[in-house]
Amino acid sequence: MKFGVIGTGAIGGYYGGRLAQAGEDVHFLVHRDYNEMKESLRVDSINGSFIIEHPNVYISSNDMPKVDVVLVALKTINNMLLPTLLSPIIDNDTIVILLQNGICVEEDLEKMRPNLQLVAGLGFICSTKIGPAHISHQDFGALTLANYSCRDDWKIEHIADIFRNANIPTDIVEYNFGRWRKAIWNLTFNGLTVVLQRDTQYLVSNNETLELCRTIMNEVISIAHAIGVNELKESHINDNINATKSMKPYAPSMKVDYDNHRPMEVYYLYTKPLMVAELHGVNCPKLKWLENELRKISM
Repeated sequence: MKFGVIGTGAIGGYYGGRLAQAGEDVHFLVHRDYNEMKESLRVDSINGSFIIEHPNVYISSNDMPKVDVVLVALKTINNMLLPTLLSPIIDNDTIVILLQNGICVEEDLEKMRPNLQLVAGLGFICSTKIGPAHISHQDFGALTLANYSCRDDWKIEHIADIFRNANIPTDIVEYNFGRWRKAIWNLTFNGLTVVLQRDTQYLVSNNETLELCRTIMNEVISIAHAIGVNELKESHINDNINATKSMKPYAPSMKVDYDNHRPMEVYYLYTKPLMVAELHGVNCPKLKWLENELRKISM
């Protein structure tokens, strides 16, 4: 299969790099570090560091070939660009995997570009872009695929096998379960690390902030239950807390964006979930507080 990567940052660079390292045909759309990326993509990884010499890189998707699978790792604040970026590289059979945080991202993209074959790509990974064409992968790395509108489930199984062969542990779950399971961690730690100016390790090691984390996670699960995702339980909260305790102190993507004076993904990480909560009559005071504080900071 031929892969395209739109957004060669911490996530797209890692997963796309792993595929290229495994010998897959991968084509990267890059922006600021095009010249550096033409020479090499470097990934420093706990699972084995590697360098891709002279990868297939492009500064415009108009120059890219048609691909079988697109990995979209743009920040969601740029999703209005996706219909234009995708058009030159997809056909009716192309599968678009959104490696993006938040809720309703597939639904909104489908409204902008109907008839796409969309799959949610949900990475549990600690990865940061630390320089031009240079990724630091610090922990975890598993990927979950969740079908939103792909017509053929067998294709998703085949893609999952390709990821596994590229040293990316991959599973497949139901769409809403996958999105909301990931939201338990994302909606808690992305915003809190910014608002409280603390890393993940502090948040789960201090009794007061740990209780706040648990409260937010419970609110996320309450929204999920309201839309019928009843599989999420207290055990998922404990799993997220324990996983975070085991990882190295980490600054999630929203904290990295804040520290680098870039726009933050408040809309899909907080506003959209709260819109779902309001629609179903679920009260989420801590999530509302967090969204409000993030909007103040973003002004």
